[in-house]
Amino acid sequence: MQPRQETTFDIEDQPQIFADATPKIRSIRFGDWEMDTWYVAPYPEEYSWYPTLYICEYCLKYMKSKYIADRHKMKCPMKHPPGDEIYRDGLISIFEVDGRKNTIYCQNLCLLAKMFLDHKTLYYDVEPFLFYVMTEINDTGCHFVGYFSKEKRSPLNYNVSCILTLPIHQRKGYGNLLIEFSYLLTKRESKTGSPEKPLSDLGLLSYRYYWRNVLFEVLNDSPEALSIEGIIYRATSMTVNDVVATLQINNMLVKDEENGTYRIVVDKDLIKNHLEKVTAKGYPRIRTENLRWTPFILTRALRRAQDLENEKNISKQEQQNSTDRTNKIVDDEMDVD
Repeated sequence: MQPRQETTFDIEDQPQIFADATPKIRSIRFGDWEMDTWYVAPYPEEYSWYPTLYICEYCLKYMKSKYIADRHKMKCPMKHPPGDEIYRDGLISIFEVDGRKNTIYCQNLCLLAKMFLDHKTLYYDVEPFLFYVMTEINDTGCHFVGYFSKEKRSPLNYNVSCILTLPIHQRKGYGNLLIEFSYLLTKRESKTGSPEKPLSDLGLLSYRYYWRNVLFEVLNDSPEALSIEGIIYRATSMTVNDVVATLQINNMLVKDEENGTYRIVVDKDLIKNHLEKVTAKGYPRIRTENLRWTPFILTRALRRAQDLENEKNISKQEQQNSTDRTNKIVDDEMDVD
C-alpha cells in the first residue's frame, strides 16, 4: 500500500474551502405552504444540511423529507395546539400553552420563530414562559398563524417576550391583533405592560402602529384634553414611556418654554383621517367579551397557598384528634384503677 499523501491548506484558500460549512436550510414546507427562511435556526446538525425542512403545522415536528412528512401527517394525533383555548371569534382562535407542560411543542415553536426573527435567543429553556398561539379554524383543524410568549413572572412587567406572525399571514392585521390581545391580558391583570426590548424591525413598526391607533382612539373619543395619566388609565394598560414616545413621534407633545412643562396638542382632523384609513382596511379586532381567562400566576399562587393552608389545618386537626384520643385512653385507665 502506498502511503497517504499529506494535504496542506493555504490560509488564503480557507474561506473558499469552508464556504459550504454553513447550514443549508433555505426554505421550510409548512402545511400547504413553502416559505423562504430569513435567518438561521439552531436545528440539530442532522437536519441543518437539507435545503428544505418539513414542519408539521399542528405539532410543529420537523422532518427531513416529504415522504416522512406525509407519513407523519397520516398519523399525527394533533389538530390544534396542546393547550387551553381561551379566546375564539369566528375563525380565529387563541390557545394558552404552558412551556412546562408542553416542552417539546414550545421548543419546536421557538426554533420555527428563529427562522424569521433576528433577535430570538431563547430555544430550549421554555418552562418559565407561557405561549399564546393564534390559529385559523377550518374543517381540517386549527392552522398556525402566529404567537407571542410572555414570562410567567416578569420583574420588569414585560407583557410580551417574543412575537411572530408567519410571512404567509402578514398584512392581514394578525400582528396588530396579537399585540392588542397581549394588552387585554395585561389589563385583566390590572397592570401596565410593555414588550421586551430590543424589538425587531418589523416588531417595532407593528408596535408603533398599534400605539398610535390606541392613542388616537382615546384622544378622538375624549371631549376634552387628557393628561398622560388619563391616557394610561383609558388606553389598555400602556406604560408611561410608551405613551410619551408615541406622542413625541407624532409631534403631539409640545414643551412650554416659559414654565418648562409639556402639553398635549391634538389635531382632531388628523386623528379622524387616520382612524378612517384604519377602519377602511377591515382588520380584525379583539372582542373583550370572548376572552375566557384568569391570570396564570395569581390563580395558581392562590390555589397553592390555599392547598398549603388546608394541609396545615388537616395536620393540626389530626394532631388534635390524636391528643384527644390519648387523653381519653389515659382517663379511662385512671378510672379503671
